[in-house]
Amino acid sequence: MKYKLLPVISIFVAFGFIYAQDNAVNKLKKNLDDDNSKYTNVGNIGLTVTNFGMYGNGFALWPQQPSCEYPLGSGIEHIFDGSLWIGGFISSDSLGHNRLGPFVTTGSVDASSVSTRGGGFEFTNSPGSKIIERSSLLDSRYYDPDAVSHQDFIMDFVDTNLVLQNGETIQGHNPLGVAVHQECYAWNYPFADFFVIMNYTIKNVSKKYLDSVYVGLWTDAVVRNTKITSPRTGASFFDKGGDGYSDSMKIAYEFDATGDIGYTNSYVGIQFLGSTPTLDSISVSGEDTLTSVNFVSWQYKNTSDPNFFSPTNDIDRYRKMQGYFGGTNMYNKGVNPADLKVPSNRSVLITDGDFKSIAPGDSINVVFAIVCAKKYGTDPSSLDTKEQKLNLFSNAEWALRAYYGEDRNRNGKLDPGEDLDGNGKITRYILPSPPITPVVKVVPGNQDVSIYWDKRAESSVDPISGKKDFEGYKIYRTEAGFDLNLAEDVRSSLVLLAQFDSTGNSVGFNTGFSKVELKDPVTFPGDTTKYYYRFDVKNLLNGWQYLFSVTAFDKGDPENNLASLESNPISSLSRILPGTLPNNDDKAEVGVYPNPYYGSAYWDGSTERLRKIYFYNLPSDCEIVIYTLSGDIVKTIEHHQNSNGSNLKWFQTYASGGKQVMTGGEDAWDLITNNDQAIATGLYLFTVKDTRTGDIKRGKFLIIK
Repeated sequence: MKYKLLPVISIFVAFGFIYAQDNAVNKLKKNLDDDNSKYTNVGNIGLTVTNFGMYGNGFALWPQQPSCEYPLGSGIEHIFDGSLWIGGFISSDSLGHNRLGPFVTTGSVDASSVSTRGGGFEFTNSPGSKIIERSSLLDSRYYDPDAVSHQDFIMDFVDTNLVLQNGETIQGHNPLGVAVHQECYAWNYPFADFFVIMNYTIKNVSKKYLDSVYVGLWTDAVVRNTKITSPRTGASFFDKGGDGYSDSMKIAYEFDATGDIGYTNSYVGIQFLGSTPTLDSISVSGEDTLTSVNFVSWQYKNTSDPNFFSPTNDIDRYRKMQGYFGGTNMYNKGVNPADLKVPSNRSVLITDGDFKSIAPGDSINVVFAIVCAKKYGTDPSSLDTKEQKLNLFSNAEWALRAYYGEDRNRNGKLDPGEDLDGNGKITRYILPSPPITPVVKVVPGNQDVSIYWDKRAESSVDPISGKKDFEGYKIYRTEAGFDLNLAEDVRSSLVLLAQFDSTGNSVGFNTGFSKVELKDPVTFPGDTTKYYYRFDVKNLLNGWQYLFSVTAFDKGDPENNLASLESNPISSLSRILPGTLPNNDDKAEVGVYPNPYYGSAYWDGSTERLRKIYFYNLPSDCEIVIYTLSGDIVKTIEHHQNSNGSNLKWFQTYASGGKQVMTGGEDAWDLITNNDQAIATGLYLFTVKDTRTGDIKRGKFLIIK
């Protein structure tokens, strides 16, 4: 049937997206009003979200911005891109008269239906629109008392427009007439920092009824370690995924089946959490019995496989949203789940529906979660065993717990004792809360560090019990060399260094705080925080990177069957490199280590640009010049007290964006010349000129490759 186009209310900004997975070059051509600059970073997952219905960035912003990185800083990515899909019919009344459709509005699609512009990008936003960020954390610059989580992203977009700001037609777009209000929630709690909740409120802003509506998330997942294999390597980067679905947890997932095995032992899951109104678990459409939550998957660019073909039109997409792979075949009903374990480049789609009728002005709410997890156990990471999914399902259960909030027994009503805030209705997105994370400052020294922290955690009030339940602190550090693991998982690398807790109870060790509490609080220049505690760590290796963290833990809540909860060690993490302090003594000897330097040194990476040596005992401001024996200048380095080597590839690779702190009396060099060439084996000379006094010191070092 011919569809009568809805009127264009106004012209909104969208974007052009060149979807070129085959060449692994993906570019977002952005207009000013589209915002893809936001990504979650309070917890352990870095997920890019946009205000045009998408998530992930197609690696267009990689490596500066994560697409769906987990653990954050590891380089292990999990999503190429994904988006909201809404499908349904348009009718003149609630009985479905004069029904037209089906029509499916997509935030993005896979490239089987790619057009010259990209195709499938059908949500637009208002001129001047940006993603709003807010946080429930009191010390966040985005603090807002109305925030739901530690990092909220708020955005609005519509499907009502037929053209872009520049007058370009949105190809193949038949608007349903909906406006979408999206909110994303992320937490830093260690039991909730592995998922991002995607909360969609969808309003019918047309004058027609919407009929038999499905809402879903389409995801082009790709689980690879970008420190091992770059997304720029080509199509082979994308075809290593295995997929699956758990009907009991309502979660579709992907894992690395044959790519960077041993370095990507993780899952990404797309999970349905709930909807308002709540749909029955079984709905009937014609002669077919359909579940309210459905899963399908298909092969990238496939046009011939009867089950795994990529949909190229709204009719095909709507059938996929109903749960049909092809014909009447569904997951586990004509489609063998084992076929999804074979490595390939697939999309996954999970949907909720159908919503029988949405009147003009009415809204529905549908909530999903992006969930990541490390594989459990010791089975080969290329497999997908029941045991390996234990962490995924545990993490998914925490996402459900967050969604249901006060409705602890999940029966859809407030039972006695559940109305924690006393407002008479179910409040969602409530999680048990550990004490506030302490503010931590770590000061590096020569083979040691001093760890300071404040006492704000001690005034924390648990939102469920309403009590001040602070118990104590735990201090963590990593071992030297932990960072050379290209499957870096910071949390699992942290080792408990010390614990101090309250006396007079049965929780913890009853040590008290006398060994770490300062007589008077201290402050630091440019930092108004008062630090009440100090812990010193000795016998560290200069030039090696260590991570330190201080957490606070509570007494637990036996009445609500909650064990002791601890704040997230990632939230107070400090990357520190011990070394010599700035030395402005004209008689102090400067030097280099390791000397001699051997090219196969364990602490370096596998390529020329991942090498480094250190100059030590440097003045606070100086110029380092390296020469050959014949007097040719090899490299000039300007050193300042706040130098941290962040321009070196080693730190960009192993220090999560150059956030490490050095002592100020050392500087690192990657053995690359001013002419961008690697130096050869040989003896080299260097001078260090103190820019304050003009004093020059000399030395030499040996390079053996």
